[in-house]
Amino acid sequence: MKSDGLVHLIDDDEAVRSALAFLLGTTGLGVRVYESAQDFLDKLPDAPEGCVVSDMRMPGMDGLQLQRVLKQKGIDWPVIIMTGHADVPLAVEAMKAGAVDFIEKPFADEVLISAIQLASDALRHKGARNADKEHVQARMETLSPREKQVLDGLLLGQFNKTIAFNLGLSARTVEVHRANVMAKMGATSLSQLVRLVVQARSS
Repeated sequence: MKSDGLVHLIDDDEAVRSALAFLLGTTGLGVRVYESAQDFLDKLPDAPEGCVVSDMRMPGMDGLQLQRVLKQKGIDWPVIIMTGHADVPLAVEAMKAGAVDFIEKPFADEVLISAIQLASDALRHKGARNADKEHVQARMETLSPREKQVLDGLLLGQFNKTIAFNLGLSARTVEVHRANVMAKMGATSLSQLVRLVVQARSS
């Protein structure tokens, strides 16, 4: 981020906004809060550059729609989506549209702070993205056909039991394949795995 650690926080839940604003403020980050995506867009012309942290499910415009509007406006600010597990497919779409990360609720404080740091790093190291993409693509090629099927299920937000049913496998076998996918891709969380796959598959 070119700003001094500014975060634009968008969530329709006042209690969540207050709690997260307090958390981020204690880390030295500047925070501006908005009760809706439209509220943020209305104030966007006068807003300084920063990282956007938005809830996925909100009345009116959701986080994915907000991401698309920002892209249409040519605003290349890093966007982080907060989502429930059921919204993982939508979070994947947001990342394809340009969001840098998503985090699943409930999340630990350090997960959000780390995601914001990642967003900052993503802007500072744009020049290294092509080399990183090739490295991730090489990792993808090491996945077996079955591991790729399990990966596709994860990208759809499916639980292990659902993937197992769809593939005619035991839940334990899916757990093994999932662990192999995470290890081969060098991912420690679902959001990191999705980020790597989106990066590898981007044009």
